[in-house]
Amino acid sequence: MPAAAQRVENLPPYLFARIEQLIAEKRAAGVDIISLGIGDPDQPTPEHIREEARKQIEVPENHRYPTSRGMLAFRQAVARYYARRFGLELDPEQEVVTLIGSKEGIAFISWCYLNPGDLALVPDPGYPVYAGGAILAGGVPYYFPLRPEKGFLPSLEDIPTEVARQAKVLFINYPNNPTAAVASSDFFAEVVAFARDFDLLVCHDAAYVEVAFDGYRPPSFLATPGAKEVGIEFGSLSKPYNMTGWRLGWAAGCREAVELLGRFKSNIDSGAFQVVQHAGVKALEGPQECVEQMVALYRERRDLAVAAFREMGWRVEPPKATFYLWLPVPDGFSSAAFATHLVEEAGVVVTPGTGYGRNGEGFFRVSLTLPTARLKEALQRIRRVLGKVSFAHV
Repeated sequence: MPAAAQRVENLPPYLFARIEQLIAEKRAAGVDIISLGIGDPDQPTPEHIREEARKQIEVPENHRYPTSRGMLAFRQAVARYYARRFGLELDPEQEVVTLIGSKEGIAFISWCYLNPGDLALVPDPGYPVYAGGAILAGGVPYYFPLRPEKGFLPSLEDIPTEVARQAKVLFINYPNNPTAAVASSDFFAEVVAFARDFDLLVCHDAAYVEVAFDGYRPPSFLATPGAKEVGIEFGSLSKPYNMTGWRLGWAAGCREAVELLGRFKSNIDSGAFQVVQHAGVKALEGPQECVEQMVALYRERRDLAVAAFREMGWRVEPPKATFYLWLPVPDGFSSAAFATHLVEEAGVVVTPGTGYGRNGEGFFRVSLTLPTARLKEALQRIRRVLGKVSFAHV
């Protein structure tokens, strides 16, 4: 066999591999494993969306190749969503492109802008695809830290001027995975100014913008004055409508970036299945009570988990958004060692913070996307194994 391409060899190792091996071993031995590790909604896609898909799959025209940029009807639905939700006007023909899940666009945008050796500014900890897409495009990630004392917002002024001048794209993500941090419109205004100063394309991952609690309504980066000239925002139907497996999202914003992404996609894929796009229109424009019910369910699970971890000794505030908790590991553990300990002793999976970057060390992520009864069982197991914990290092 020929050697693997260097671009693939350059990808960082999958740090969750050892825990996956432990899970397989435990399950093979008959152990009941509960996973708090993957952010994949456990509830079904709402019925009215599924019904639309059933209807559209009977339409022969939907079985043909779609356009790589996406059906205009879906892009119009996205534009109307932005107008309703954020008061922002988008041209659906030139400022929106359909994606086969937002992950695709997040990876491909680096291919549109990075030449070999170009820099991408990447949050650490952060969703691994930001760096992975840059590496596969031949670019070089420059990791900027997200620290708890700053509310897991970057200190843009700490990025060296020479680095910022060499960079071409900046990735941000609020509400944030994995930290569950949120950002204000004032912060987004700082990002716009930074992008103008250094001629950067801002790439905002807005996958969790509709999963928010206690009256909080996350803003869109694109609604910030000037943002549409310097940025692109990635939206997803996966989280608000439990459509992770359907693979449908969009990129919106800067016309040049949208055009480049659409042009790149036309050479890589044949677009999203039209049945799925019709279902996406129904999701965005149909009844929204399903989103409210989903958010209420995650709020119930959030409150349950926060109370349980507080009883065990964690000082944790309920996150305003996402379905994650980002918690410090107890004294005496690294992130990976703590995750391994929970699998071995409690049969519970959590994600070690180092899976999201070097600055994730000392933390672990809990996902609330599992049935509430299983979440309660997982928390009881953790309490039995750990008892009361301490955090002298925090």
